[in-house]
Amino acid sequence: MSKLKNSRIRKKPLGHEIWKARYLYLLLIPFLIWLIVFCYGPMYGILMAFKDYNARLGILGSEWVGLKHFQRIFITPAATRAIINTFVISVSRLILEFPAPIILAILITEMPGKKTKKIYQTVFTFPHFLSWIVVAAILSNFLSNNGAINVLLESFGMEKMNFLGNKSLFRPLLYITSNWKEMGWSAIIYMAAIAGIDPTLYEAANIDGASRLRQIWHVMLPGIKTTIAVMFILAVGGVMNAGFDQIFNMRNPVVKDVAQILDTYVYDITFAATPNYGFSTAVELFKSVINLILLVAANSIVGKLSGEKMFH
Repeated sequence: MSKLKNSRIRKKPLGHEIWKARYLYLLLIPFLIWLIVFCYGPMYGILMAFKDYNARLGILGSEWVGLKHFQRIFITPAATRAIINTFVISVSRLILEFPAPIILAILITEMPGKKTKKIYQTVFTFPHFLSWIVVAAILSNFLSNNGAINVLLESFGMEKMNFLGNKSLFRPLLYITSNWKEMGWSAIIYMAAIAGIDPTLYEAANIDGASRLRQIWHVMLPGIKTTIAVMFILAVGGVMNAGFDQIFNMRNPVVKDVAQILDTYVYDITFAATPNYGFSTAVELFKSVINLILLVAANSIVGKLSGEKMFH
């Protein structure tokens, strides 16, 4: 009986708990306003994906066409090519870019000396703060027909190479520059996770005679397994994005066939041609739905394989 009474005493009304943390909830109000105005408010425009949008009639007054725009996605060669390019580039990013910050975080963590670690961390993190416009300009200065590398090749009597106009080189350049720019910034998350591992686990492994590589494999990686799982799920959930800023600034008409992704395709049909806002909205909604499906699927698969889930 006394235990039952104590449990009843411990339970407090929800209103009481909210009032107790009222100042924290007040801090949330500006964020909630921003979320409603800029994230949920514009979702009203999704209706354009199902309408033949006419600016004079407005969204509600425009003619309802159902799934017409979605059907057009799969019968338009440029759209289907953009879908394929998006998948190829994004899956390649998962294979070539996702492990890079994990490896970098381990390497920096294993370096001797705090100053050395800070120097390398700063060096690898700095490129993140450069915009893709600047990175594209740097690439142009080095790899264009009159760039530094071609001038060097010419000085040695060799023929110039069209690096930026080579379709087979465009995607490797995407992965190389993306790793150079972002892996240092992403490594911070994994370094923070590594710092949270109990040092006694390393000591126990060392006493058992485990080498440093075995400690990394059996202590460090399992210790950051949850972080890796969450980051992987988020990466899979963004597969249909593929990196608009980077590709938009690095592409050119010569490599358009291998560079055109859904985001750049939507940009082109909206701003570089006679706009069809209904079709553009349908493409973006299609992309978002696929991302959602992939996010849920990745969460379920990773949960079954590793026992770690981002949400249940």
